[in-house]
Amino acid sequence: MNTECVAMLLAGGQGSRLGSLTFNNAKPAVLFGGKYRIIDFPLSNCMNSDIDVVGVLTQYRPYILNNYISDGSAWSLDKVGAGVRILPPYMGQKGGRWYNGTADAIYQNIDFIDSFDPEYVLILSGDHIYKMDYSNMVNFHKQKSADLTIAVMDVPWDEAHRFGIVNTNDEKRILEFQEKPPEPKSNKASMGIYVFTWDVLRKALIEDAENPDSENDFGHNVIPMLHEEGKRIFAYPFSGYWKDVGTIQSYYDANMDLLNPACDFDLTDRNFRIFSNNTSRHPQFIGQDAVVKHSLICDGCVIFGSVENSIISHDIIVGKNTVLKNSIIHTGAIIEDGAHLENCIVGSRAYVKSDVRLVAAESDNPAEIHVLNS
Repeated sequence: MNTECVAMLLAGGQGSRLGSLTFNNAKPAVLFGGKYRIIDFPLSNCMNSDIDVVGVLTQYRPYILNNYISDGSAWSLDKVGAGVRILPPYMGQKGGRWYNGTADAIYQNIDFIDSFDPEYVLILSGDHIYKMDYSNMVNFHKQKSADLTIAVMDVPWDEAHRFGIVNTNDEKRILEFQEKPPEPKSNKASMGIYVFTWDVLRKALIEDAENPDSENDFGHNVIPMLHEEGKRIFAYPFSGYWKDVGTIQSYYDANMDLLNPACDFDLTDRNFRIFSNNTSRHPQFIGQDAVVKHSLICDGCVIFGSVENSIISHDIIVGKNTVLKNSIIHTGAIIEDGAHLENCIVGSRAYVKSDVRLVAAESDNPAEIHVLNS
C-alpha cells in the first residue's frame, strides 16, 4: 500500500501539570469547550486536510481515550485500509517497554509506518488547541525539497524561553535550533508539528535509538542531529490561533477564549469544522427563574440558577439560587441549590454541595483558579 503522508499523533502524555484533571485519563482526553476533548482538534485537522491514515500513540491511562476514539468514524477516519489506529506500547520477540521519549514512540512503530510506504510522515502533538490545514504544510515541504519542516509561530519575547526556538534565513531555511534557551535569539517558536521525508526520519530514528546517551526526543536529539548533518530543514510559518493547554491556567484561559468576541478562534466555521464523538442527549432545560448570560451550554443540562460567562458541558444540573461565573463545568457534575462558584473548573461527575462558596476577591489579579473534583 502506498500512502503519500501518514500522521502520527503523540497522545500518551500524563499531563501532570493539569493536576486532578488527568488523574484518571490522559491529557488528550481532557474535556474542552463543553462538547470536545483536546484530541478532537488534531484529529479534525487531519480530516480537514485529507490525511486519512493516523496512528495515535497512547500510553498513560489510555482507556477513556481509546474508547472515545473508537473506530474513528466521528472524524471520518474509519476507512478500509486506512483510518485511525491506536498504537500502545507492545511486547515483541525481545520483550517490551514503555515509550521512552517522543522519538522512541515513533521508532517503536516503524513497522506500522512502513506498511503504508509513505513519502512523508507528519508528527503531531495531542495537547494543543488550534486549526491547521496540514496539506498546506506538506505542500510547502515538497516545494522546498525539505528533509524536515517545522511549523513555527511568533510568540511574545518574554515567553520565547519556554519553546524550541528557530532562526531562519530569508528562504525560511532553519540556520539554528535552540531547545528552550534561557536567552533566545529569536521569537519563532516550534509548535511541535513536523513533516519529515520518511526515509530521512527512518534513518535518524534508528541512529538515535542506537545512541545510549540520547533522551530519544525530537527537540533535544533528533532535530539537532539532522541539523548537524546539514539536512534541509525549513520553518513553515503559522499565524492562526494556537494554545498549549498543558497547565491549569493555560487550559482555563483557552476555554475562556471561546467566550471572547475578540478571539479569532471560530468553532462555528462550517468550512473547517471540529468534530467530536458525542452521543445524543435530551435538549437542555432552562428553568423559569434561571439566568444565563454569555455562556456555552451543551445538551442534557438542567439549569435553575444563574450562569454567567461559563462553559457548561453535557448532563449538568445547576440548582436553584446557584451562581456560576467565569467557570468551566465538566460532564455529569451536579451543583446543589445555593452554591456559589467563580473562576472554577469542576471535574466530571463532581458533586458540589450547597454550602460551597468560592468567590474571587477583587484584589486577585489574576484570579486564582479553583479545581473541584468531588
